[in-house]
Amino acid sequence: MDQPLLQREKRERKRCCCSGRMLKGFLPILSWIPKYNLKWLQMDLLAGLTVGLTTVPQALAYAEVAGLPVQYGLYSAFMGGFIYTFLGTSKDVTLGPTAIMSLLCFSLVGGEPHRAVLLSLLCGLIQASLALLRLGFLLDFISFPVIKGFTCAAAITIGFGQVKNILGLQNIPHEFFPQLYYTFYKISEVRIGDVVLGLLCVALLVMLTTMKTSLGPDDDDDDAPSRFSRTARRFVWAVATMRNALIVVGASFCAFSWEAYGLHIFTITGETSQGLPPFRPPPTSDTTANGTVVTFGEIVEGFGGGLAVIPFMGLLESIAIAKAFARQNNYRIDANQELLAIGMTNIVGSFVSAYPVTGSFGRSVRTCVKGRERVSTVSSFVVMFRTAVNSQTGVCTPAGGIVTSVVVLLSLALLMPAFYYIPKACLAAVVICAVAPMVDYHVVAKMWRIHKLDLLPFLVTFLMSFWQVQYGIIGGVAVSGALLMYTMARPGIKMSHQGVMLIQLASGLSFPAAEHLSHIIHTQALQESPPRSVVLDCHHVSVIDYTVILELSDLLRQFKRQDVYLILSGLQPNVLEILLAADLEGLRYADDVETALQMGSENLHL
Repeated sequence: MDQPLLQREKRERKRCCCSGRMLKGFLPILSWIPKYNLKWLQMDLLAGLTVGLTTVPQALAYAEVAGLPVQYGLYSAFMGGFIYTFLGTSKDVTLGPTAIMSLLCFSLVGGEPHRAVLLSLLCGLIQASLALLRLGFLLDFISFPVIKGFTCAAAITIGFGQVKNILGLQNIPHEFFPQLYYTFYKISEVRIGDVVLGLLCVALLVMLTTMKTSLGPDDDDDDAPSRFSRTARRFVWAVATMRNALIVVGASFCAFSWEAYGLHIFTITGETSQGLPPFRPPPTSDTTANGTVVTFGEIVEGFGGGLAVIPFMGLLESIAIAKAFARQNNYRIDANQELLAIGMTNIVGSFVSAYPVTGSFGRSVRTCVKGRERVSTVSSFVVMFRTAVNSQTGVCTPAGGIVTSVVVLLSLALLMPAFYYIPKACLAAVVICAVAPMVDYHVVAKMWRIHKLDLLPFLVTFLMSFWQVQYGIIGGVAVSGALLMYTMARPGIKMSHQGVMLIQLASGLSFPAAEHLSHIIHTQALQESPPRSVVLDCHHVSVIDYTVILELSDLLRQFKRQDVYLILSGLQPNVLEILLAADLEGLRYADDVETALQMGSENLHL
């Protein structure tokens, strides 16, 4: 009687263990919260505060890119910290508005806040569904040339879109080509104050970025610099890290000083909604300026293909960043859990008037590994400012995002009146300096040197993105897919003549290639005089389908009619099993090429 009881207790313990593991997989916070300590708290507070001071000015600037009132940037910047703390698996990633997502959002909603909020909900639902269905592998079909072409074009579009704010021009279209024309057409309307302030902000941001990049490692051994030198280095690092916040504060104070004397020297942000956003469901309909009600179905129909592009680009950015920092800081992430985290962030964010958010893109990053800085370039993707700052400041857990979110909330609650005086030229400078590193012209030379054909999807994506950003991605993916299908339909084939014709397939054999292979065998063997036996080397063939079976059956009949052999060699067990199950008449096969050639030679002598 004790034995069944013991077995039942073992099953219950196993069930509890499995349920606990599943719960930790769904809520990663349960894996690190029991080990949380005071040291981690100190580092997370420092990292969260530092990232918060960079997030606020960037969020304001990216709202301008999305064509939305600046407060929507802050609405979108705080929910990610709370959600990601519970669901995220990377300690370094921060979620919030980015330049690329802001541009994509504007391309779909045209600067209409209600539709931007609804877009966040729909994107979140799509992203969370992909995570629950384990469909993250679909991201693998977006190739690196497509991503590079898109990010380069997006950086140019975003950067040039801010030139009008640097110049103080009004009523400039948002589309790239009309914007290019009217910027030069209205050059006589340039405001000197905006130009001077904008260029000064750009110069200061570039200078501070260069200073931070030039800082060497801060070692703590006996050969390290003096305490004064280390203190000075850390002060420069802190100032350079918070450069966006410092520039915005300084420019706002300058604008306030001129406005106090009644001198409207700069174009300022103006009135903004004060206080925290209300928690309410996102709108499912909209009303146009002339009072026409637009239904939910009409809004979704208006989003078109962009409704698929934006969720995928958001996932692509966030997953790439998480994987990059996981490799560099020696931990692992769960890609599907990351999809769930960003999806839930966008879903819940839509209830506080947020537009779609993700991680951040960029070109290169300095990361902190075991207390030492090292410069590293991420091969496929590289991360941008907020996530890099999070890592540099020694963040220990995703809880640093909570501190960042609190900083954003305090800004919304207390500082909104001060945002009235932020010059648009200053925000434009922040955006331009943020997206400039994404224009990676070196990649063109690398692709030309390594694989010239990759330039085709790159150029298609790059050029079409100036027309419509979502069309650029769709066009690039289509070209990449066509190139991929062409390699499947036209596999490399090597032929040699040794009395018997030997045909070696350089890659697998599937239905798109069946007709092509059949045509080669007909023209090179069956239509010769006299017809030749053929040995088909299949050691690269790992799968076979019904179309290939039909082609082989037809070939075997024609070889038999002309009294020659078609011999298959190097068949893998699963392929041989399928061929035997098909019961092909006249099927001949051998374990290796030499045996197959010998069989063909015997037929030749006969």
